[in-house]
Formats: sequence, C-alpha cells, structure tokens
Amino acid sequence: MTEQQLPAWADPSVSPAALDPQGVSRRGLLRRAGLFGAAFALGSAAVPARAVDGRRPGGEDPRLAYLVGDHHIHSVYSHDAKYTFSQLAAAGAKYGLDWMVFTEHSNFGHADFGAALEHREILDARAENPRQLIFQGLEWYIPAAEHCTVFTAPGPHEVDVLTRFESAYDGKLLAYDKGGPGDADTARNEAHAVKAIKWLAEQRRSGYVDDVLVLANHPMRLGIDSPHEMRAWRDAAPEIMIGMEGAPGAQGAAIPGWRGAGSIRGEYENKPSAQSWPGYPADAYLTYGGFDWATATVGGLWDSMLAEGRLFSVTTNSDAHRIVFDTWKNGDWPPGQTFDGTGRLPDPVNTDTPQPGSDFWPGQFSRTHVGVTRYGYRAVMAGMRAGRVWLDHGHLLDGLEVRLTRDHDRGRGVTLGGRLRVRKGEKLTLNVTVTTASRPNPQGILPEPAHVDVIRGAVRGPVADRDTWKAPDTRVVESKDVSGRTGTYTLRIPLTAGNESFYVRLRGSDGNRNGTGYLGASVDPHGPVPHAPGDGDPWADTWFYSNPVFVDVEGA
Repeated sequence: MTEQQLPAWADPSVSPAALDPQGVSRRGLLRRAGLFGAAFALGSAAVPARAVDGRRPGGEDPRLAYLVGDHHIHSVYSHDAKYTFSQLAAAGAKYGLDWMVFTEHSNFGHADFGAALEHREILDARAENPRQLIFQGLEWYIPAAEHCTVFTAPGPHEVDVLTRFESAYDGKLLAYDKGGPGDADTARNEAHAVKAIKWLAEQRRSGYVDDVLVLANHPMRLGIDSPHEMRAWRDAAPEIMIGMEGAPGAQGAAIPGWRGAGSIRGEYENKPSAQSWPGYPADAYLTYGGFDWATATVGGLWDSMLAEGRLFSVTTNSDAHRIVFDTWKNGDWPPGQTFDGTGRLPDPVNTDTPQPGSDFWPGQFSRTHVGVTRYGYRAVMAGMRAGRVWLDHGHLLDGLEVRLTRDHDRGRGVTLGGRLRVRKGEKLTLNVTVTTASRPNPQGILPEPAHVDVIRGAVRGPVADRDTWKAPDTRVVESKDVSGRTGTYTLRIPLTAGNESFYVRLRGSDGNRNGTGYLGASVDPHGPVPHAPGDGDPWADTWFYSNPVFVDVEGA
C-alpha cells in the first residue's frame, strides 16, 4: 500500500483536527480498505451491538478490531523521567502502538507550569504522528493510597479538567498521602479520593469533557491500596474507575547483571510498612511472571472483585521513565532553574554509556489490546470501559479473539467484558481464536504460547467484608496444551451453566517458568511464580491475560 492509499486517519498529510473526534465508522474503514478496515472485512457490514434482553437468554457483541496501546508513560514533564514527546512517540510507532497516554507525575511544578506547556507539545505530537492517538493524562497520587492513571478525551477542556483535578485532589500536593491504620487522617484522606473520582465523573456527565477514565497503577508495589479502597473507588463511579494495572511497568528491572542482586521485575522490591494494609501477606509485594500479585493469583484480589459480578479490567504498560541500556542522560539545568520553577526537565543529552533504568520503550515489551468498532480517541476509551481488553508481554501473541455462545445460537455471542444471559443447565462454548506471533519480537525471539488456561469463578454478589481478597470458588478449570501450534487456530471449550452465575477469563504463557499457584495446586496447578532476586529476564517468562466474560444464569 502506498502512502497515497492510506486511510485518512493514517495519512500524514491529514491534520488530526480534520478527523472526526468520535472516530471513523466501521463502514468508512471498510470503504478506505486500509489495514484496520481489512480486520473488519472478514465479517459482514456494520452490525450494531444488541443489548442483552433481560426477558430472554442470549447476547451478541459487535465485530471488533484491536488497537494496541500504553496508558502509563512519562516524559520531561515528570520530575523523574528524561525523554521528550518526540522520542517516546517515535518509539511507540516503532513498536506498533496505536494509542498512548502521557501521564506526568503531580507536583507543584507540573500543576503551576507543566500541564499547559505539555499540552502544546501534545498538540505538536498529534500533528507529527497522525497514525497514533496521543492522550494527555496525569499520574494522580491517590489520597491515602498509591497512583492512578487519569486521562481525558481530547477537547477544549482537557487541560483545564486535569489541572483543576490535580490542584484540588492530589494527595501529594495536599499532603493527604497518609493512609495507614495508625494515621489520624486516614478516613479523611480515603474519603477525599472517593470525592475526587465523583468529581471527574461529574465533568463527564455534564459534558464538560467528552470522556475520562481512571485506572489504578502498580496496586501492590507498596501494599497501600487496600481492598476496601479499591472497591470504594470502583463504586464511586464504575463508568470511569474501570480497573487497574494487571502488570506494572519497569519490567526490565531484574535483567541479570543490570540493576543489582535484589532487583525484582516491576521494581516490586518493597516490604510492608506502617502505611501498608496489614491484611496482605509478605508475598503480595512480589511480581509473578511479571504480573502484580492481585492479578496473578487465581482466586486472589482481582477474582474477589470479579466474583461480585462487576467488571474490573486489567491492563499493562511501560511506565516509561528510564529505558534499560539507553545511553541518554538528563540535560543540565540552566543557572537558577529547577523543576518546581519550570515544570519541565531540560532536554536529554546522548552519551556513549548505558544509563541506569528499569523500563522498556512504550510497546517494546508490554502491550494492552483494546477491542474497538471505530478508530478514534473515544472509541479506545469506550472499548476500555466495555472491558474489551487483553494484554501480553514480549509480543507473545499477534491476536486473541474470544466469543462465548449458547450452543443452539447462531450469533457471534459475547466477548471480553460482555455478559451472556443463559438458563440453568444450558450448554455453552467458549471459542478462543489465537494468532501466534508471525515475526521475532524486539529481543529477536519468535515467541510461542505453550498453554492456554481457562479460569472460572462463581459470581456471588457484593461481599459483606469489603477487605476480602479471596474468591474461594475460582480456579483453573481447563488448560490446553498448544505447544508447537502456529498461525491462527480456534480452541472450542465446552462449558455448562450450573445453578449460579459465573465468569470465565483466560491466561497463558510461553511455558518457560511456572509452578503451583499462590493458593495451591487445586486452584492453580501451573501458574506464574516469582523469580529469584536479580535474575528475572522478562523475555524468558512471558504471559498473556484476558478480561472476563460474565454468564448471568436466570434465577440465580
């Protein structure tokens, strides 16, 4: 395809301002015959999603194409990072990202100066990289807890909402950071976090911004995001507080011989502190196959939230600050200037010597795949809100398509994040279409999945104890050996609806490292395991995870 034949959204001669901010319709994509349109050309013309009718079983979701992105990236507008927008956008393009979110740290320099300066560079980056959707966001210091990604759809008020939010609700700026069981202000600070999420929801509801989303970042790194806080954030506005990082950035932190003998993937090198929630075990502060303990533990915290019957998504990202083996260093400050007075670091300077770092470039190792029916900013956000998300490390898969159907239905069924309504005893089929990697990943490895695991959990409704972190009825119910299979193939997994509603989710790996899951072999016989400190080559232990599909059983 020549550049002249590219669809408008990928044509560098077309200004992003000329594109429909709501996205390009599927029918338009098909007319343009671009790569993205070709993904839809396998199916029929546009078919709108059919809402599940509460009076009869069934359900059908639309056909999807998946856009790859990263919602947690830092630039010179973060006090502890070093790269320019141009460097990061170019890296994202090199590694195949369709969308990126720049999430600068809150601090006084950023609040006073950086956000507005950043926005002007964001606009330039959007013009220079028309093939990418580039969001402006913020890494929010949650009062009494860790960090969150907050980002909006582009529009006239995106900077205003982010800066007002930062000034009024950031725990670091307000000194509302304490949240330990012995701190006097914990209840006030936790309540302020809930108030903050409700305020963001009101900006969307009133139409001041077209959309806004929030995701908790590296939730178990410090152990200060308690189960009751995460449930409170979700319940405050589930339409915008949609999930958490299932795997953190900093995946290069434990490359052997690189950072030190005690290094752990994700920089999960902390121990419980006075700020930590005391109900977490010491093992919760580690990563398992590079994934956060809350996600990697079958029957753990993520499953305990899903078992309430409510969607809570997982993602992965680079958290790019300082890239492993990179030779750039921070530039020197002009006399008399500081970050607090400028809101921006000096541009980096190249050297001939590798500099300290733990991160990969956006898209180099960690990828979040979002199912969309249109191409555009709001389409990506809508796909994330709907839970049409799967994620992989090391470019383990080229594609994953999941559909759950009733055996006597002829429709497409429902996909990730969706709900299928069924009768007790009905036979179902989980159709999992895997497309293996067609070329070596950035490390030069052609990855191959070794197994695909089906995880099933009962849906029991809201929990009485909001600090519960276990789902005792969730377990791996089937594991498919796919070693040696290449190209595109479909696994058809039979399921039966019992007396209660349930959900299913998927997981798989390259098979290089696994062992008994955290809650025992009867729950997870070959799950991800921690690596030895200082010996965590991420390219040799790669996994994929999917969001759940829910099954609502009539009368349950």
